[in-house]
Amino acid sequence: MRLINKTFNEIQVGEAAEVRRLITAEDLYVFAVASGNFNPMHLEDSDLDGDGTKERVAPGMFVASLISAVLGTQLPGPGTLYRRQMFEFHTQAHAGEEVCASVTVLNKNADGDVHLETKVRRLADNTLIVSGEAIVRAPLTKFDKSGLDMPGLIVQRHRHFEALLERARSLPMVPTAVVCPDDENALEGALLAAKEQLISPLLIGKAAGIQATAAALGEDISAFEIIDVATDMAAAQRACELVHQGRAAAVMKGHIHTDALLRPMLDKVSGLRVGRRFTHIFLMDVPGLPEPLMVTDAAINIEPDLITKVDICQNAIDLALSLGIDPRVGVLSAVETVNPAIQSSIDAALLSKMAERGQIKGGQVEGPLAMDNAIDMAAARIKGLKGGVPGRANILVVPGIDSGNMLAKQLSFVSHAEGAGLVLGAKVPVILNSRSDSPMSRLASCAVAAVHHFARNAG
Repeated sequence: MRLINKTFNEIQVGEAAEVRRLITAEDLYVFAVASGNFNPMHLEDSDLDGDGTKERVAPGMFVASLISAVLGTQLPGPGTLYRRQMFEFHTQAHAGEEVCASVTVLNKNADGDVHLETKVRRLADNTLIVSGEAIVRAPLTKFDKSGLDMPGLIVQRHRHFEALLERARSLPMVPTAVVCPDDENALEGALLAAKEQLISPLLIGKAAGIQATAAALGEDISAFEIIDVATDMAAAQRACELVHQGRAAAVMKGHIHTDALLRPMLDKVSGLRVGRRFTHIFLMDVPGLPEPLMVTDAAINIEPDLITKVDICQNAIDLALSLGIDPRVGVLSAVETVNPAIQSSIDAALLSKMAERGQIKGGQVEGPLAMDNAIDMAAARIKGLKGGVPGRANILVVPGIDSGNMLAKQLSFVSHAEGAGLVLGAKVPVILNSRSDSPMSRLASCAVAAVHHFARNAG
């Protein structure tokens, strides 16, 4: 960025300058945090008047602040100090609209003050939003400097999950076998999803423990069926039976170890296997990324071989398609070239070729890719990588469970991502929640399961 000012002596009466700005939803959140103005009318999701339309009104002072941007960067530019400002607000601007803030010099005072007319207009229809006048102290020293960079800001909101929840709420509630919800976190997650009309829970486990947990939470669970069984294994087996009976269209993990939950599902006679390996997928809503990011497999397959990785890829592609995401699979390794000493690079190259030959269907698969050139376009270009996946991968297939688990937790705890966890490869989606999951993560896991279930049934 290069900034050049106009000193008091250089400024001419009648000259003008402007700045154009597309107002985004992120702008509204940044201004709310910076100003302390948390009026819901100025946030993206509010509908205060209940008319079914979200207001998304840009705060008047945010719109007016764009005039300050013109004064501070264009005319007079760096070194300008405010003396006085008068505003008149004629209408509102909204997120998604492009506006133009302009200033015009009216006169100059001998004391160094400059009097300017100030306006903000909506570009689409040239509507005047804000008018007024400003008096500023113009700079006396010339400023001309390049290379000025501002730190980037990332708004920690999870718009991808919010959109997913909105989509899932429009679907029928999914009957879900909740296995061993005799822990406050487990039961609370199921009840929260029920309140949001995502799932209709069937509570399986020790009835006394489930009822005691509900009482501790102050929740009334009389509307939900409780299936009393004596052990965790019996609860997991009962969940499989409910799926076969058509009473459950999803299974949700409660206070039970993942191995114990999945063991009955893997039974060749009474389990839920449908031909592919069970694979786990984290769907991550990472602030700043334009779409959700999948990480697989980070919870089930410890050191997957090539055949298992085929199922890992295909399950992730199928989930992406059901969610309306264009699947771009980056198969990760430590390098982006095949190295015979690194097995993950060999597997990645083979998976890429298998997808090219139609052995993996429905999405683009590219590998090996290092993490940087899988998700960063600049890094991909530096390495000379071309195609639809490098720099744009939205499914990351990791070499093993250790790297996958670390990657998912880094995204959660360093990049402030929310993650939804799901097991695919079974007859129905299996929702895996962790004790440390936030309410948004728990809801998103149920929403992913619901959308995937209905999309798969619709073909």
